[in-house]
Amino acid sequence: MTNKSHYDAIPTDLEGSTKQSRPYFRKKLFITLGTIAAAVTGSLVIGGVICAKKEVQEPRRNVIMMVSDGFGPASETFARQYYTWANHKQVKTLLPLDEIHVGHSRTQSSSSLITDSAAGATAFSCALKSFNGAIGVDPHEVPCGTVLESAKIHRNMLTGLVVTSRITHATPASFSAHVAWRDWENDIAEHQIGYTSLGRTVDLMFGGGRCEFMSNITEGSCRRDGRDLLEEGHEKFGWNIMKEGREEFDALDEDNAPLPLMGLFARDHMAYEIDRDDDDEPSLQEMTSKALSILKKKSAEQDTGFFLMIEGSRIDMAAHNNDAAAHVHDILEYQKTVEIVKRFVEDNPNTVVISTSDHETGGLTVGRQVGEDYPEYKWNPEVISRVRNSSELLAEKWIKALKQGKATDDYLGDLIEYGLGVDDVTEIETDRIKAWENSGKNIYDLTALFADIVSARALIGWTTHGHTAVDVNLYAKGPDTEVLRGSHENTEIGDFIVEYLGLDLDDITNRLVKDSHVRAYTPPTNKYHG
Repeated sequence: MTNKSHYDAIPTDLEGSTKQSRPYFRKKLFITLGTIAAAVTGSLVIGGVICAKKEVQEPRRNVIMMVSDGFGPASETFARQYYTWANHKQVKTLLPLDEIHVGHSRTQSSSSLITDSAAGATAFSCALKSFNGAIGVDPHEVPCGTVLESAKIHRNMLTGLVVTSRITHATPASFSAHVAWRDWENDIAEHQIGYTSLGRTVDLMFGGGRCEFMSNITEGSCRRDGRDLLEEGHEKFGWNIMKEGREEFDALDEDNAPLPLMGLFARDHMAYEIDRDDDDEPSLQEMTSKALSILKKKSAEQDTGFFLMIEGSRIDMAAHNNDAAAHVHDILEYQKTVEIVKRFVEDNPNTVVISTSDHETGGLTVGRQVGEDYPEYKWNPEVISRVRNSSELLAEKWIKALKQGKATDDYLGDLIEYGLGVDDVTEIETDRIKAWENSGKNIYDLTALFADIVSARALIGWTTHGHTAVDVNLYAKGPDTEVLRGSHENTEIGDFIVEYLGLDLDDITNRLVKDSHVRAYTPPTNKYHG
């Protein structure tokens, strides 16, 4: 493919840009698996002497891949210190992720030293490096088989996606679709319901993004065409669609839930945890708990395991906005979800959980110098504790007030005091917000103005509204995960899943390529992306 200038940050022949063997990692993995194989072989010989006709059945295996989008090492520190302070815990308190920290993941893509979420997730799903914007395709825009697809096709496993973004967003898409550019979410939706040469490979989808499946004659649709993919999915691929939102989710009988099952609980992304209305949307931990129960029950019935990808999607989006309060609340919700998954791993043999991030977002620093004077060594969690809403929600309210002619100084003051918990806002800060209306800038710029009112007082720093190249923490629990200790390329996480489940990504790739019609695309240079 031809990449624009800012995609050419590193050479195109970067080692690892196509699938290659990784001798050191594989040596460690094969030593572990070889030891297990030797033990199994010995058992088979003994068993054969005792009962030659008895068959040894391979145990069911489950993999739970968790992605904390945009969550870097500083975010873990930020969340832990905030949680410890807010709950009056001892300094030695650990969060659920801290307890299973095994190493870190190196994140660069094939096109840049700083990855985006699409290339980052494709590294997990296809176990190869690709370009920023790539959804399940290699650097040449050729579809690459994913671990989810191989689990379904080769192992007859059940598969699921649970996210708080649109289900068609970069991370879930990279496990379940193949397009040359991440913004083609209409196409991604078609792949996810079953329109690929493989047929339907996903059994359960919980998240947001209903608009990508709705006909463009329907209010709130974001499709370019008149296709109703919810209806098509039901008629052609057997999808059971949860249309009543939270009410239907709560009433779902986990023991008798029909698969394939789709629950899209928001038109766009689901709400930030700090803004979420419990009557409208389930939380990440609730969706995860229900998905685990359903997949466990159904996979046991067909005597296979399952593959489930879970993403804390909006951790990243809060960091893009430099919104410290929204960021920490979504992190803590993710931590609660991790605790649920850890217990599941403990209670269900041969289950593995891997949690990592596709990249770091925001260049978060837990400590900030405000002004020219040498800073005091501190940050202020009490400032974060007073925030009631995300800065994005406040920006939307201010825009609405502008359109309705209600954007008065008093309204703005009340918005800041109630939403951000700040009662000493300065004239300079309010003037910046009021000047936004005629600046020609977008809602993200306005959101950042609200967010910095909090960050400046909390002494939380940010270096960018984009991503950084920082290595991200790697967490794991379950059989054979000791090989993930230390420093690994993000593709090696995909390698581990392939080896643990006995998958064949090359075969899936060959099937996809045989019938593929992926259209080429040159990414724009001025798009905002997570």
